[in-house]
Amino acid sequence: MRPDRLLPALILATGLAGCATQPAPSPPPVTATPPPSAAEPLFTQTGLASFYGHAHDGKIAASGQSFDSGGLTAAHRTLAFGTLVKVTNLDNGQSVTVKITDRGPFVRGRIIDVSLAAARALGMREKGVTRVKLEALGPEMAKTSQAAS
Repeated sequence: MRPDRLLPALILATGLAGCATQPAPSPPPVTATPPPSAAEPLFTQTGLASFYGHAHDGKIAASGQSFDSGGLTAAHRTLAFGTLVKVTNLDNGQSVTVKITDRGPFVRGRIIDVSLAAARALGMREKGVTRVKLEALGPEMAKTSQAAS
């Protein structure tokens, strides 16, 4: 190459080399916190349960739904309407999943009123009141989620 062209070529090459950029560093891997498993309860409570039956059939619950003693529903003082709750009878180990549709119970010392169908599934119909553990599983996902477990 001719000397008079060498200097501009070197300047151009040096300038272009200075403009070269390093590739951007890869962002650190995102570690997503997995959502709580369906098996992990959002809320637990232990106490006494009672049930209400045929005398309340057709009455409008606090949620606006008509009460059906044959449905797997329950009343709780604070859980949101539509919350699915696994109720376990601590005396016999039987459990059932119910949907919160009403407010109550309004009897001191009780934490939940379940429907007659739920009371049967829990094996508490004869006793009337029993010790239970509640595990709130979350909002209603599907109608099939209400099946007894």
